Amino acid sequence: MIRISGLTKLYKNKRGIRNISLTVKTGDILGLLGPNGSGKTTLMKAMLSLIREDSGTIEVDGKALHENFEEIMTKTGALIESPAIYKDLTAYQNLKLAARSRGDISDIDRILKVVHLEQYRNDKAGRFSLGMKQRLGLAAALMGSPEIVILDEPVNGLDIEGVVEIREYIKSMNEKYNTTFVISSHIASEIEKLSTQTAVIYDGELVSLDSTQHIMSLYPSMEDYFLEKVHERRGGI
Repeated sequence: MIRISGLTKLYKNKRGIRNISLTVKTGDILGLLGPNGSGKTTLMKAMLSLIREDSGTIEVDGKALHENFEEIMTKTGALIESPAIYKDLTAYQNLKLAARSRGDISDIDRILKVVHLEQYRNDKAGRFSLGMKQRLGLAAALMGSPEIVILDEPVNGLDIEGVVEIREYIKSMNEKYNTTFVISSHIASEIEKLSTQTAVIYDGELVSLDSTQHIMSLYPSMEDYFLEKVHERRGGI
């Protein structure tokens, strides 16, 4: 589904990502695990052509991302950093705009129920709390049952019940529609519970990539796996 080869993007401060290569198969839930500032968001922005890489390539279904951008984006949902929300529009109107890009506005009320915003359907998004805006941004990413969903720290601002509900919805969407997900988090336990594949990103580099099932057969927790891989990356210091 997604093939990234030798991807490098460095900013003026020399931070970013360096020579990252990985493959995400159809139906995978790839968890990008790393601390804040490790390069996870830069990688996801590159996957959405929000930034231009310095070198390397990104392909989706065997097609180059930049040359086939519009076609690829019609089947891709995303939530990167702060949700792109129109404050003067209602929750319903925001999702209607998001749905039009994929030609489907029939699913709005169901998605609003999933993220527990149905009672705020006709309220303007500018009045929403941080957690409510996060829910609305996530709902927009999920509109139209996209084939690929890219989510940057999707449970930020959610309470415990909200975290569990969103996690279960992602799993059910993956199982029902074989949706491919790329999800970032700095919380090891969340990646452990959600992903089928785990990529550790540290200091702009891909430190390791393995199936979550295999990792958990070898380590007591995802946290232990992460710490060992980072320790190895530092040269055992």
